[in-house]
Amino acid sequence: MAESKTVTTTQTLEKPRTSDTDTGDQLFHYVRKAKIAESAVTGTMVQALCGEVFPVTRTPKPGSPVCPRCKEIYESLPPGGGSSDD
Repeated sequence: MAESKTVTTTQTLEKPRTSDTDTGDQLFHYVRKAKIAESAVTGTMVQALCGEVFPVTRTPKPGSPVCPRCKEIYESLPPGGGSSDD
């Protein structure tokens, strides 16, 4: 019988970018509540108040950093939002 040798090689790969947003993975955006659940289930894209479009893949925890533009827009909105899908 012929002997077979197994050769194993390794290489280091850069961490792939996992977000389509320009603000990076570390920020959370404001999105309509109804769209968050839909995106989480179906994988559809959502649009944040700042205009960023992305799939919902994470849930923010208290104290998570928020997109400054989304926060500015949200704080300028009237109380109640005026929409039944919030």
